[in-house]
Amino acid sequence: VSSSSRYLLCASGDFVKVYSVATEETLQLMGGHADRVTGIQLNPHNHMQLYSSSLDGSIKLWDFMDGIAIKTFTVGSKLMALYAPPDFEDSVFVVTPKSADRDPFQLVSVKLTKAAGQDVEAKELSVVLSGVNASPKCIAFGREGKYVASVKQFELCVYFFKNKLAQRFSLRPSKANGGSNHFTCVTCHPMEDCIATGHADGKIRVWYANFHHRKDYTYSTLHWHHDTVMDLAYSVEGTYLLSGGVEAVLVVWPNESDCQRDFLPRLGSPIEHISMSADGSQCCTLHTDNRITIISSNLRFSKSIQGLIKSSNIKTGLVVDPRTKALVLNGEPGHLQFYCLQTDQQLFSLDIVQRTYIHQAGLHQTDLVKVAFGAQGKWLATVEEREEVADPELQLKLWYYNEETQSFKLNTRINTPHEDHITDMCFREMDELEDDSLILVTTGKDCVFKVWLMVENTDPEAQQRVSWSCDFVGSYHNYQATNCCFSEDGSLLAVSFEETVTVWDSVTWDLKCTFCCPPGKIRNICFGRLTCSKYLIGATDYGFLCCWNLLSCALEWSAHLNILVLQPDPLSEYIAAVSWLPTGSSLFVFKPNEAQPVYIQRNFCKQKIQLAAFVPRDEPEMVSSEKYLWLRRSQLFFLTKTQELMTLSAKSLEERLTPASKQLAVEESLPVTPFSLLLGKHRRRPSQENTDLGNRVVQNKHEQESPAVRELLHTPAHVLPSASFLCSMFINSLLISKENKSAEEVADEVEMESEQAEDDSDEEGGVTEMEQDDPSPVESLGELPCKLTKSQERELRKIRKVDYSWIAAF
Repeated sequence: VSSSSRYLLCASGDFVKVYSVATEETLQLMGGHADRVTGIQLNPHNHMQLYSSSLDGSIKLWDFMDGIAIKTFTVGSKLMALYAPPDFEDSVFVVTPKSADRDPFQLVSVKLTKAAGQDVEAKELSVVLSGVNASPKCIAFGREGKYVASVKQFELCVYFFKNKLAQRFSLRPSKANGGSNHFTCVTCHPMEDCIATGHADGKIRVWYANFHHRKDYTYSTLHWHHDTVMDLAYSVEGTYLLSGGVEAVLVVWPNESDCQRDFLPRLGSPIEHISMSADGSQCCTLHTDNRITIISSNLRFSKSIQGLIKSSNIKTGLVVDPRTKALVLNGEPGHLQFYCLQTDQQLFSLDIVQRTYIHQAGLHQTDLVKVAFGAQGKWLATVEEREEVADPELQLKLWYYNEETQSFKLNTRINTPHEDHITDMCFREMDELEDDSLILVTTGKDCVFKVWLMVENTDPEAQQRVSWSCDFVGSYHNYQATNCCFSEDGSLLAVSFEETVTVWDSVTWDLKCTFCCPPGKIRNICFGRLTCSKYLIGATDYGFLCCWNLLSCALEWSAHLNILVLQPDPLSEYIAAVSWLPTGSSLFVFKPNEAQPVYIQRNFCKQKIQLAAFVPRDEPEMVSSEKYLWLRRSQLFFLTKTQELMTLSAKSLEERLTPASKQLAVEESLPVTPFSLLLGKHRRRPSQENTDLGNRVVQNKHEQESPAVRELLHTPAHVLPSASFLCSMFINSLLISKENKSAEEVADEVEMESEQAEDDSDEEGGVTEMEQDDPSPVESLGELPCKLTKSQERELRKIRKVDYSWIAAF
């Protein structure tokens, strides 16, 4: 939290985000690191600046108000954690790996050089402690920078900077009640020589007295948590201690006392990190479900910023909501999360299972496994199951979007829709169809696929006007049905049965044709779109990608690729295929009618890509190269095995991230005020009379933006010189030179000169006009056009300049 408690700063992947505490909006997205950001710290000597460390081996100094990287310090090795104690003026501390295998991490002091240039190399490095834990929560600095405390396994190490001595205190390993008492986190009292440590058995130990002597130390024990203490933090004045763990409860310990503790319960998920604001008015907790909770000083819930929830297993896949264009996937247990890609926040969470989840290992609990949306987003189908050894419990639910409540309402619940696990389901995607023409198809391991239709309820006491029921059941040689999809026009349905793909008529449900693949079961299938709608594409688990022609019922082409993900773009002919090899994941984008891919990106990710989805853009994006045409109308997102969401972009990082100084340049759209007139920021409105007469427009110097004013408005306030220095320059920029005339005077002179020239031309050209004959005999037979004299034209010109805007009021 910033020193003013108005901004919340956090590391998010390769970026640093700045949120508004009042509105929860993302104000800045600062990018520049080439790898994951591992630590952020406010500059203790400038409250408008921020340090960040990354695995790319660099430390960046940011102006987080403007989103500008001021300086980059290159350290070289990976940086696992970052600390910026206020008592060290030109140094920060980082945790880096060692070359030796025994103690792989060490705490290093980095001297931040003041050399000129934006990119400098940090050469002055000194090792403070060896054999430290890589977690940022395992190192803390004491009051006035006298010492640093580090915990690892069962040992507490305190290093004193003055005499450069380290004292180590050990605990006897204990496994009482099935838990271990090893250290998990540490924090130091801001005013006293006191250290608080958290342990895996739920206890908190507070270490007192003189750490210079090994025997002169004591500690007291605080115990409330039943499991691991995940983080600790002292208040600004040190009057109370905060702790958090897997119980999702924030515990307050006043004066390290065990009898007057206070609680803030039901925070939703385990607390992973605790941070206090500089003024002590707020504290923030980071939770394991990727959520930040802002809590006021009186221990009241204030705000919550929810990101993408990392589920243990994404069974639903990546689905796009047609209404909101949000990503929909597993969230909390039994919930669907709707994640907005533009704001990087959760829109809402939908409780599908509607049962209390019990956090206990070994229990067979109901989980959400499949999701599908209708073409317009009005209908939602979900499948939930409880894994049982003998007979799995299955439920198919159909939800209808209620415009009044702006949420989904349960319409139909179908118990045991299949005898075995449901493998896939899809709606018939036809925008022009009415709701009563919707079709839902489900496939299962019970070797059948089922077609579900909407029917009207004849029961007058029924709460719902329509409900869903099974209309058709299909099978093929008693093979397990694995995948299904509709063609773009909805006339054909493709269902894969192990190694065979079947194509069915969606009206009569007749089997039209079958395609046999190379060895291997069908992993994915999809139809081509637009000009490629006559093709059907499939991928097998033996490493083959096949394309069939539906008109000739023949194999068009095939490729030997281990495709894990096959995703068509709903707005174009392009299809994205992600393959996997031990060296990494590769992307191939192609059109079904062309065997040669239009885009190839090999080893773009070292992790295995599990899911992918095309998200339509609000407006088509301008692309600079033909190879990125497939990104023009939709954006492709990937989800890795470690639940990291990734995307590809044709724009560079500098083009995608705009500094705040550029974003704040909106003066041209602001209303005209006396202050904007003083600063010369008002826009010149084109006059209608100048347009009609074609007169030359002369701009006033007042209407031109002064360079001095521009620098004054766009330069950050904390780097501006003194006001006395700016005053004379600012006043001089507003003055007008005497030799420059106003726009009205110049326009009048131009008009007078034109009138004199016209009078002269009247006298000289009078005889010429009388001697001219009409060259058009046809025109002389009809009505002659009326010609004005020069004096009448001058009079008309003056009338046109009169302001008649007051008539508009009538």
